[in-house]
This record gives sequence, C-alpha cells and structure tokens, in this order.
Amino acid sequence: MKIRPPRLPRTRRGQRRLLQAVMAGCVLALLPSAWLYVSTADRLRTAADVPREQVAVVFGAGLWDGGPSPYLAHRLDAAARLYRAGRIEAVLVTGDNSRDDYDEPDAMHAYLTRHGVPATRIVEDYAGFDTWDSCVRARKVFGVNRAILISQGFHIRRAVALCEAAGVRSYGLGVPEPHDATWYYGGTREVFAAAKASLDVVFRPDPRFLGPRERGVERALAGVGAAGR
Repeated sequence: MKIRPPRLPRTRRGQRRLLQAVMAGCVLALLPSAWLYVSTADRLRTAADVPREQVAVVFGAGLWDGGPSPYLAHRLDAAARLYRAGRIEAVLVTGDNSRDDYDEPDAMHAYLTRHGVPATRIVEDYAGFDTWDSCVRARKVFGVNRAILISQGFHIRRAVALCEAAGVRSYGLGVPEPHDATWYYGGTREVFAAAKASLDVVFRPDPRFLGPRERGVERALAGVGAAGR
C-alpha cells in the first residue's frame, strides 16, 4: 500500500489557516517556557550576590566513569565555593541511584569532600529521579524550607519554579558554561521539559519514591551550631 504525503492547501484561504494553526501551535509550545521566565525573574542570583542560606541543593547531571560529568562537577564546584565563603552551611545532593552500578549522590558526596566540604555537612538524596521529585523530597522528606539551588543556566529557572511550587523558598544560582553542543542540547531539552514542569505544578504528583522523613539536613545544621559553641 502506497502512503501519500499530506497535501498542502492550494487556496490562499487554506494556506492562511494552515499558517495560523502553525503559529498557534508554536505559541502554545512556548507558553510554558515563557511562564518559567516570568515566574522566576526575581529569584535568580549570581555567585557575587547570592544570599546567605543554610542549605544549598545540587541536582544530579550524570556520571562519567563513575565520577561527576563535567557539568555536574561545575555545579559541585559552585556549591563548594559557597560553603568555603560561608554562604551556606550544608549541601543536599540529589540524584539518581536507581541501579546498583549508578550512584549520583555518592559520587557527588565524594567530589565535595575532595573540594573542602566536610562529610558531615553533605546530605544525600538517592531518589532525586527528576527535578520535581528532588524538590518535593527536599521539602517533605528532608524538611528544607529555604535553599539555594545550583544548576546550569538553562535548567535553573525550571528548578526554581518547581521547588517554589513544592514549598521550598528558593534562589537559583546558574553556573555559566561555554555554549557547546551539550549546552545547546540542554537548552533545547528545556523547551519540552517546561511543558512537563507546568503539568507538575498543576497536578502536583507524588514523587516516584517518597519514603519516610529523614533528619540528615537537621543533623548537618545541628553540627554547625555545635561547632560554634
């Protein structure tokens, strides 16, 4: 059976309607991205003006040979600098550990300790399977009410919007990157991820794994207080 390609309208009226439909589709596709830009306009900061907060949240970004990918390493470098500068007191690293041979949080923990963050100040979330899950778990499982979120610029707006929707008052620190192939891929992916983010905010699904309340962040911050006495 021969499949014929769809025919384009031949009349001006038909062509005008097709163009209008295409334009409407493009506008609808870009609405979630526009929402992210508008809703997070006053929540983004640079390393120079990021406010002091007790907790920073670093989102996973893949592993290379068991260690952080370059993009993830840059996120962790930013967190380590904030800690050394006294801008934060504890770091919640959230990532994927759905397989025995893939453990983002442990790799992130090891990297931070090598870069001057004490192990007692690092808390691991092993079920941060996506940004929404990480934000909801930060609030409901780890009791984080306020945080500095650290990610690349193309992702940070979505992270801030989702964490705000999950009940975490957030400031976003976007880590600068050269505009390489990975950066362009990430930016393109965000157009589609923004649509999912808007649905997450509307329907507020439970994370893939919620689990019981954990006191790791509380213990990390309590250790800060004990060290100061």
